[in-house]
Amino acid sequence: MKKIILHKGREKSLFRKHPWIFSGAINSIDDDIDLGETVEVFSADKKFLAVGAYSPHSQIRVRVWDFNQSEIDKNFFEERIGSALNFRKSVVDSKIYNAYRLINSESDGLPGVIVDKYNDVLVCQFISAGAEKWKQTIVEILVKQLEPTAIYERSDADVRQKEGLKPIKGMLYGKIDSGEVIIHEDNLSFIVNIFTGHKTGFYLDQRENRKIISEYSKEKNVLNCFSYTGGFGIAASVNEAKHVLNIDSSEEALNISARNFQLNKINDDKFTNLKADVFTELRKLKSENKKFDLIVLDPPKFVEGKNSLNKASRGYKDINMLAMQLLNDDGLLFTFSCSGLMTPELFNKIIADAATDAGVNLSIIDRLWQSGDHRVKTSFPESLYLKGLLVKKG
Repeated sequence: MKKIILHKGREKSLFRKHPWIFSGAINSIDDDIDLGETVEVFSADKKFLAVGAYSPHSQIRVRVWDFNQSEIDKNFFEERIGSALNFRKSVVDSKIYNAYRLINSESDGLPGVIVDKYNDVLVCQFISAGAEKWKQTIVEILVKQLEPTAIYERSDADVRQKEGLKPIKGMLYGKIDSGEVIIHEDNLSFIVNIFTGHKTGFYLDQRENRKIISEYSKEKNVLNCFSYTGGFGIAASVNEAKHVLNIDSSEEALNISARNFQLNKINDDKFTNLKADVFTELRKLKSENKKFDLIVLDPPKFVEGKNSLNKASRGYKDINMLAMQLLNDDGLLFTFSCSGLMTPELFNKIIADAATDAGVNLSIIDRLWQSGDHRVKTSFPESLYLKGLLVKKG
């Protein structure tokens, strides 16, 4: 097995079981290591540290498979996948949820491997060099252990380019007649298009937050921003919200949203779907003196890298300030950020600054996170990417 030697003192993160080794930490590398090839990593004094997948094009030069001198083979992946599936059994009630995350990359000891279950269809992302190299083996194990009707690949995330990989999507196993799958989430049902939807098709990470929003929605006039296919709006409507205004810039998403409202037997007069830019529409609603009892802000990822953090922070502050000004007294704001580089502390500060500039008083009612199946390891804090606040005006 090829070897990598680190600079002196650069092994500390590995002692904490953090799975990334950056290019600047590396002192020497054996010649002719292939993309995704398994390598052994040693300290400057030649002590074994980890075994991982090599990626010559990425700043994350090695993603750790194991901190023991394990053989990375089919047996290794069978054990890791089995462990991931057992963890889901402990955090997800499959009797009421038939859609959830099965494998969450580094947090399950499988860097770059994401697997989501949509009823009896699996959707996978292989977004690292090591994941790509072992893709076929992983698919074979998933077929054996889960017996899905189909496995579809959505490895079209931008991060693959940083790994020297081209975006790719398509069937890996079985077949499905269309990209649409119906999933059930307790008393809610959703149409998910796994071919064209965001991420792997749906925001499974917001499952528990949809339930929380539903509990607060009765008799409320709701504004659902960046509504996508209607998840939060449907959760509110099912719990007898007065009316839900969904705003999104995607006509395709809004078309599925309308079908999802029908699927959940919600009358047409209980919701409105509006195709618009959310920033522009919020300013328009403010100029019209419109008010809402409950507002949901779940924007796409604003932060693509450290260089864009300041700009993204201004965007989060602007949109939250507008939302606060549209709230009735005692109104509720559910506000989220899915940007991994946005820390909870920074997000809290942005919301506080937005409240000051909006001239409103806010109280924090709850802090919100990704659902439990989107596993977070304490040794890998980067896996905690979704954070949110429930705040009350007044």
